[in-house]
Amino acid sequence: MSPTLLRTTVIAAALMALFAVGCAKKGVTPPAAPPAAPTSPTTPGTPGTTDPGTTTPGTGGTTSTAKASDLRIVYFDLDSYAIVGAAQADLDANARILRENTALRVTIEGHCDERGTVEYNLALGQKRADSVRDYLLAAGVPAGQLATLSKGKEFPAAEGSDETAWAKNRRAEFK
Repeated sequence: MSPTLLRTTVIAAALMALFAVGCAKKGVTPPAAPPAAPTSPTTPGTPGTTDPGTTTPGTGGTTSTAKASDLRIVYFDLDSYAIVGAAQADLDANARILRENTALRVTIEGHCDERGTVEYNLALGQKRADSVRDYLLAAGVPAGQLATLSKGKEFPAAEGSDETAWAKNRRAEFK
């Protein structure tokens, strides 16, 4: 076999191996790097249920009223912890609030829909919470403001066994 043919064969085999590895985890992609911090003001989204912080937006965390319920809930696709689409815009808005309110500490809770085993959903919920944390860290939020916790499928936001309920349950919330 000629050196050129051997080299071509080795390169082709390496590319096929890389392609196979890259396609092995369909539907579960790592989080995308966040874009630069937004400069325009945004409106806080869906409120949570607890109040772990006492800071005001825009004051650098000195005396304020911003709280976890001011942060937007992030939703995920089925069997995924990738941050895509509207989730990126929601997290950019959350990052701005957290950067402006350094005294605000939050726990990011990862949730799943009712499908799958308890173990699978606890692991996926943790990946979702970690993915959100990693996005916020990359957006300039200090690590000391963030903690993560998986709730799995145990605390649904919506009852039901249809896509509408499942979509509301695949989320990360801020507490």
